[in-house]
Amino acid sequence: MSEEKKDLPELSKNGEKVLEIVEKMTVLELADLVKVMEDKFGVSAAAPAAAPAQAQAEAPAQEEEKDSFNIVLKDAGDNKINVIKVVREINQDLGLKEAKELVESLPQTLKEGAKKEEAEEIQKKFEEAGATVELE
Repeated sequence: MSEEKKDLPELSKNGEKVLEIVEKMTVLELADLVKVMEDKFGVSAAAPAAAPAQAQAEAPAQEEEKDSFNIVLKDAGDNKINVIKVVREINQDLGLKEAKELVESLPQTLKEGAKKEEAEEIQKKFEEAGATVELE
């Protein structure tokens, strides 16, 4: 332990008094003290390493707010005929042959830049047909 103390800064007399008081406190008392100090001084006792983790935790929330999605067909399932019908319903420019080729060469992006409501509706149609679709 003496090696660890060499790396720590020396405390003033006031700092040593505070440390002695803190050593005698219970965990609940310390937790309350930390909350009050954070509020009073407008700081956070979170470790600096927690900042990147917090930023990563906030990133998915930003992604959820997307309003434009790409619809990707991942798996056609067992009933490809129904999936081909849905493909042709969504993209009426495709002929039967093109829709069949698309369904047989997965994964395929079916539509880009779809609004959230439209993307969810299309996803639902494919799932009802037995396919697996992801919104990206």
